Amino acid sequence: MFCGIVAGSVPAFRVADTTDGVAFLDTRPVFKGHVLVVPRAHLETLTDLPTGELAGYFGLVRRLAAAVPAGLGCGGTFVAMNNRVSQSVPHLHTHVVPRTRGDGLRGFFWPRTRYATDDEARSYADRIAGALAAA
Repeated sequence: MFCGIVAGSVPAFRVADTTDGVAFLDTRPVFKGHVLVVPRAHLETLTDLPTGELAGYFGLVRRLAAAVPAGLGCGGTFVAMNNRVSQSVPHLHTHVVPRTRGDGLRGFFWPRTRYATDDEARSYADRIAGALAAA
């Protein structure tokens, strides 16, 4: 599925598309504005990412960790990654989840929500992409 998003054959609300990776909204976000970042190549876990690609990939993750609060006005982000266990899609991906004080997220229980419409999802993607471009 993520390979299809990278290739452009599977639709997604893209936030970034760079040589280092692709970022798009999670379709079942913990909180609206939850972004997934994936490398362009199909890799299953962090240990599969070549050492030479670490700086570029995590540079993109870092920029998104700044763009999500800037674009959405939230207080910060939660950045996380699973490697095989609890990894719902067998493709390396990093979660960048918007956070606000008192949002109710506790530990590693991740309640999920949905966007009401594609227009709502697109508005979140556009705000984050705008903040990323402005940085």
